Amino acid sequence: MRVVVAMSGGVDSSVAAALMVEAGHDVIGVTLKQWEDADGNLPTAGCCTVGDAEDARRVAAQLDIPYYVLDYVEEFRRAVVEPFGSGYLSGQTPNPCVECNRTVRFKALLERTAELGGDVLATGHYARVAWHPSGYQLKRGIDPGKDQSYVLYMLTQQQLSHIRLPIGELTKPAVREYAARLSLRTADKPDSQEICFVGGGDYRDFLAQHFPETARPGPIVDTAGTEVGSHRGTAGFTIGQRRGLGVALQEPRFVIDIDSATSTVVIGDRHDLLADGCVVRDVSFVAGHPIDGQPIEVKVRYRSRPVPARLEVDNGSWLVRFDDPQAAVAPGQAAVFYRGDLVLGGGTIERSIP
Repeated sequence: MRVVVAMSGGVDSSVAAALMVEAGHDVIGVTLKQWEDADGNLPTAGCCTVGDAEDARRVAAQLDIPYYVLDYVEEFRRAVVEPFGSGYLSGQTPNPCVECNRTVRFKALLERTAELGGDVLATGHYARVAWHPSGYQLKRGIDPGKDQSYVLYMLTQQQLSHIRLPIGELTKPAVREYAARLSLRTADKPDSQEICFVGGGDYRDFLAQHFPETARPGPIVDTAGTEVGSHRGTAGFTIGQRRGLGVALQEPRFVIDIDSATSTVVIGDRHDLLADGCVVRDVSFVAGHPIDGQPIEVKVRYRSRPVPARLEVDNGSWLVRFDDPQAAVAPGQAAVFYRGDLVLGGGTIERSIP
């Protein structure tokens, strides 16, 4: 097959490309340029930098495959960066990686795969695509510490039919060992933990610069409405946060609500943080149709553990009902539905159900 590989300049996508070459496919490497500095070039700090693109180019050269950088800055700005800012302005905690995968990355890459005469797109995600008589399935990666299926829940049957995830069957140590065996320059490269368009700084500084209303000062109040402190902007807070509140109290306190209209942060104890469920919008299902009424598991954050739940429809809205109350259910994050290793679908948390 002709395989287009999304190369970020990290070890995971480097090994994905190498595995496709080793399997005998006709491989092309591509990098999406999604953000740029004021001079129009790739950023020099953070992730998805000019250095990352150079690493990807050199790995492609070592593997003897063509390599291209594709400009999607404007699409990314409209579909990811602007919603990121407006999400914080409305008191939410958005996940830009999920939004990028949902609206830009896979759409762009699959379109370019077709234009380049490619049969499939390969990426370096730790997840698995499997064929079943009922259709294509999306599964967790076998390395539980690196599983990235949470950020891929929106993939459709049509997309999955043209996607390969070569490292989903590998652990991270095995990926690095393979890269070292081939002497790839990315073998020991650290994993990036940055938001690509934020660069090497703090996301709050980025928001203050590009969305100054997020830096509007306001009060911190308790559940009775008593002011107990102040803050320099709601963007510095997320539901469930305990540290860095800027108030000194005898008992641990958590952020339980963010009122963006008044720039008010509400704190309470752990019991105040609990939710019986959440309302979820923009819901999609991997199978292409709603799942049956059987019990499921739900993850409400990338690093959270799946918890037993059930999915309901109420007046046209999707509701997740947890078997046991859960803490830190933050609007703007993704709620992803699982059954064992299978990813069933997911959506964006609109609000929690106290």
